[in-house]
Amino acid sequence: MVSVRGMRPETVDGLIAAVLAGAALAVTLAWPDERTLDAGGLALLIGMHVPLVWRRRVPGVVLLAFLVLVLPFHVLGYQHHAVVPATMLALFTYALMGRRVRAAVTCGVVLLAICAVTFAMRAGGSSGIEQIGALEAIVAAIIAVQGWRVYKARLAAITERAERAERTREEEALRRVAEERLRIARDLHDLLAHTITVVGVQAGAAAHHVAGGRPIDRDELAGTLRGIAATCRDARAEVHATLQVLRTTDTPGIPGQTAVGLDGLGDLVAAARAAGLDAVLDDGGDGEPEAAIGIVAHRIVQEALTNVIKHAGATAVEVRVERDGGELRLTVTDDGRGAGGPPGAGFGIVGMTERARSVGGTVRAGSAGGRGFVVAAVLPMTVEDVTRSGASRLP
Repeated sequence: MVSVRGMRPETVDGLIAAVLAGAALAVTLAWPDERTLDAGGLALLIGMHVPLVWRRRVPGVVLLAFLVLVLPFHVLGYQHHAVVPATMLALFTYALMGRRVRAAVTCGVVLLAICAVTFAMRAGGSSGIEQIGALEAIVAAIIAVQGWRVYKARLAAITERAERAERTREEEALRRVAEERLRIARDLHDLLAHTITVVGVQAGAAAHHVAGGRPIDRDELAGTLRGIAATCRDARAEVHATLQVLRTTDTPGIPGQTAVGLDGLGDLVAAARAAGLDAVLDDGGDGEPEAAIGIVAHRIVQEALTNVIKHAGATAVEVRVERDGGELRLTVTDDGRGAGGPPGAGFGIVGMTERARSVGGTVRAGSAGGRGFVVAAVLPMTVEDVTRSGASRLP
């Protein structure tokens, strides 16, 4: 479509219609056909060009109005070739801007009507050949327009699919970033909460020992301070490993990373023992879970022990690890206040549940029967079934 910057489409189309009308009038006057142009023919000639001013806004109505005027012009025997450009413009506009099937059907009917009227009014083989040539030109123009529309529609579909795929990739990237941030937040929470709790208990015990009235046992105090130092070193190593994950995507084999898996449960129990609990680890059975499962198991036990130290008011805690076929069972039982403890006693259970669900496992927490509290987790040994079901493998 022709467009001029700063001019309305109706203005541009009005100028085009005026040029075509002037050209048609000049051709009709210079080469009259069967009938010389008179007042009625002039009215038809000018009138058929007027609707072309609104051809972009209502192409169907413009084509209908044009046909109502052009057919009598042909029937009355005025100059047929003079209005061919206007006819092609009206058909071209409708073929370009109308619906594809409707445009093709309507244009075909129009061509047949023009052909029938023309051949009915004209005689002689040469006149028929001339009309066939004109119709072939119009048909060729319509076919070219339809081919161009098909190309534009296909190009628009390809562009739309590419944009949709790009949006999907961006949404997937944002989802992965959110999952990774949640995982890192859980790791930092579990690590820092556990470490700060253990250090706080040990530091409080040391302060109580120093402030007490009895003589200071240097060996006992040194052991407590060494425990605090060891806990801080382990925490620093784990924080370093977590920060390394943020700096690189190649997480396996991070230098200085401490054991985060079933191998690290002994260190967790030792830290609980250093905090003043009678902590025991009962690890029975053979077989190692996959790394992702081991990390989840480690974090669940770590959070459970943290809760025991902070909230339970317990004197003893037992960590039991069992392997039953394709399942890994973890149980952390204490002899503290149980489910009736202070409001903060359940802190962290939501995080443990989320971790277990991320690998297709479950966590149950509640009273141990009278006094005490128990956290029981059941995890798969491998992530194969979890991956098949679409669950996230992030710990």
